[in-house]
Formats: sequence, structure tokens, C-alpha cells
Amino acid sequence: MSEPLPRILVVDDDPVVIHLLERFVQPLGFETHARLTGEDAVASLAALRPDVALVDLRMPGINGIDVVRAIHAAQPDCQTILMTGDASIDTAIDAIKAGAVDYLTKPLDLDRLAGLLNGVREEVARREHLLQADAEVARQFEFCGMVGRSPVMQECFTSIRRLAPHVRTVLITGETGTGKELVARAFHAMGPRRHKRLVTLNCSAVVDTLFESELFGHVRGAFTGAVDTKVGLFEHAAGGTLFLDEIGELPLALQAKLLRAVEKGEIQRVGSVESKQVDTLVIAATNRDLRTESAAGRFRSDLYYRLGVIEIAIPPLRDRAEDIPYLVAKFVRQMAERLGRQITGLTPAAERALQRAPWPGNIRELMSVIERACILTNGRILSEQDIQRALTMAAPNSQGPARAVEPPSDESDVDPDTSFSHAQRAHVLRVLEQVHGNKVAAAKALGVSRRSLYRLLDRLVAEPKADPS
Repeated sequence: MSEPLPRILVVDDDPVVIHLLERFVQPLGFETHARLTGEDAVASLAALRPDVALVDLRMPGINGIDVVRAIHAAQPDCQTILMTGDASIDTAIDAIKAGAVDYLTKPLDLDRLAGLLNGVREEVARREHLLQADAEVARQFEFCGMVGRSPVMQECFTSIRRLAPHVRTVLITGETGTGKELVARAFHAMGPRRHKRLVTLNCSAVVDTLFESELFGHVRGAFTGAVDTKVGLFEHAAGGTLFLDEIGELPLALQAKLLRAVEKGEIQRVGSVESKQVDTLVIAATNRDLRTESAAGRFRSDLYYRLGVIEIAIPPLRDRAEDIPYLVAKFVRQMAERLGRQITGLTPAAERALQRAPWPGNIRELMSVIERACILTNGRILSEQDIQRALTMAAPNSQGPARAVEPPSDESDVDPDTSFSHAQRAHVLRVLEQVHGNKVAAAKALGVSRRSLYRLLDRLVAEPKADPS
């Protein structure tokens, strides 16, 4: 795919001037777009996303100064040059204040104009080169699907490499959206079981009465509906790895049986009197503090200590903000490939906007924002406006910077006394529609447990619809 030409917007109410400038500019290596009025130029900014603009000062309707202001507000990285036949110091000062980078008098000095445009083209090329360099650095800091240049993540990667060949159990802790499943997959991929199965069970997505059957299997006739003998996930993963996500959701009554399976490698199918030995690496993950849960009697301390022989704590994104540019480079690359579009990166202002965001949803939220921005943008480089639009509006009457509106990430975060905003309601319903009503898929897409989703849906039904106005 060839490199796209930088875009130039020519705004002048004289068709002869536009024709002459188009003939002059095109050989310099620009994709040209012309508008005869300031109104048309301003209306086309979002679609065109020019790299440079030549704007006449005197035009009917919106004059050149107002067009320059609009360009500077909509796309600060666009370099704007004002043209006029009425040269004056005051006009030049007004142009610079409005955001113009230079000021040319008519008849134009074409050599000077060529120098300015060549400088713009070189700046665009330099910017594209830097973005490509960032993307290459992101690839170098990628490990088993994770990206991290920060010391804490480099230490995490080192621990995985060192421990993966030897572990029998691993406990991964961290907030929702930090990438715990990727860590589990890295342990599997770097260990001696990498050629065997990796089986995943989300403990928050299984009905309590079926947990034992899911983990250990059952024999025919063990309970109503058990028409066939079923192999449990421990047996299915034998020789490989079993990843138990959201282990904090495991019913207390089943934890003793899980402890026996983890400690002795011994399982017993529901309804069977015989035990079986299985050799399975067990990796568990949770966003809860299991030490606190154990002290409160909600999680067995012996199971916690057995699972936590090796504990890997994944830091929240706010504690590794230096990784954001490299994570973004990866996500932009993935989205550009998926969409079949030439999106190469972000402007510096857009990166600063991402650095300022609080990211309560961590990497999952960041990926969602970048995906949304890539879908909505018309340009090759994501602007600050693209990012702010992707972050969406904050909940009404909230304080602080806008952030992506996400439903609560954990069952404990669902406050029955808190009402949905219109944006939150629309987000949940939109996700449900996208997955055709599949609640398990919807819960995964929203980053919540299935129980949490049911509670959210109960609130949706109970509350009157918010007035979007």
C-alpha cells in the first residue's frame, strides 16, 4: 500500500486563483482540495482533515481569519497560511493570533510558497516516520500478546519466563481489564505444557449447581438431566493447563473439592465412587483481594495459600502510564488492519488526552476507546478531537474529565441505589443487540460477571427510560 499524499485545502472565492494554485501545488506532491467559500471550507474540515490550508483573507460570508480559527480549533496540527491582497501589520498579527503559521501577500511569491509547502511535506513525512518508529518499538516490547516497557511490566515478563517451566499453581491478581487472561496464556505458552490444551472457565458465568459437574464431570444418572457421562474440565485439560478466571466467584462449598484436586491431582466425577488422578496446571485469576475474602470467611484460606504459591499482581493502567503509547500503537495497528484503512497513530495532543484519562476499565477500556476512535475518524492520524469523542460524554452532573461510559466492572460495584445515565443505558442495550441477546457474550463484552449483568438488566427494566433531551 503506497504512502498517501499530504492533503492541502485551498480556500478562495476566485476560481482563477484556485485553478492556478492547484496547478502549482500538485507537482509538489500534495492531494489538493478546493473550496470557494469559507462556509464550505469549515463544513468540509471533518471529512478532509487537511495537513495544510491556503486561505484567502477577503471572502464573502465567513472571512479568512474565521476560517483559520475554525481550522485551528478543529485540527490544531494543520498548518494554515493566510493569503491577501491587502497587506498590513494588523492583519498579519490577527492571522498569527488566529493560528496561521504564515502570511502571504498577493501576488504570491511562488518560491516562498514552495518552500513553505516543502517544509509541510517534510514535517508530515517526519511525523509518519516517528509513528512507524513507535509502532516498531511497541512490537519490540510485546511479550505473548502483552505490551509493556515500564519496569513493573518488564519484571512481570521476566517472572513469567523464569517461573513458567516449574509452576504447578499460579494466582494472578489485578483489577478488571488489566489483562489477567493474557498472563495466564503466557504462563501456558512459556511452560512445558504449551503443546497441550489450555482450557478456560469463567467462574462467574456458571450456575452454582453446575460448578461441580463443570470442573469434575459426572456419570450418567448422577442427577436429573444427566443423560450421559460427562468429562469435567480438569480431565479435559489433563497434561495441559486449566485457567479458572474470577476464582473469587467459586461457591464456598466447592472450594474444598477444588483444594483436593489442586493439592493431590485427585478428582471424582459427580455420582461416581471412584477417584481419578489428573496432571493439570491450575492458573487462577481474580479481581478480589482473596486475603481479605479469606479473613471474612468468603474464601477458604487453605485454598488461597495453595493457589498463591506463585502470585503475580498485574498493576492498573494508571500505575504504568508510560506503557500507554506502546499499547495504543499496537491497538491502532490492529484496528487499521481490521478496517483496511491507513491509520498510523495519534497526534501529540491526542496522546496527552489519553495520558490524562483515569482508565478505571484499564487496558480493556483503552482498547475500546482506540477501536471507537479508529472507526469514527476520517483521517490517517487520530486527533485529540477523535479521542475526546471516543471517550464519550461523562455521566450527567459528574465531576472531572470525560471518560468512556462503562457499566460497573464487578458485582460489588453494582449499587442498587444508583440510577443509570442515558449513555450507560444505551451502551448496555447496544452491546446486547450486537451479540443478539446472548447474555454470556454481552457480559464478556462489557467486562462484568454474568451475575452483575443480570442485576444491571433488572435495573434497566425497573427504571423508567432516561430522557435523552
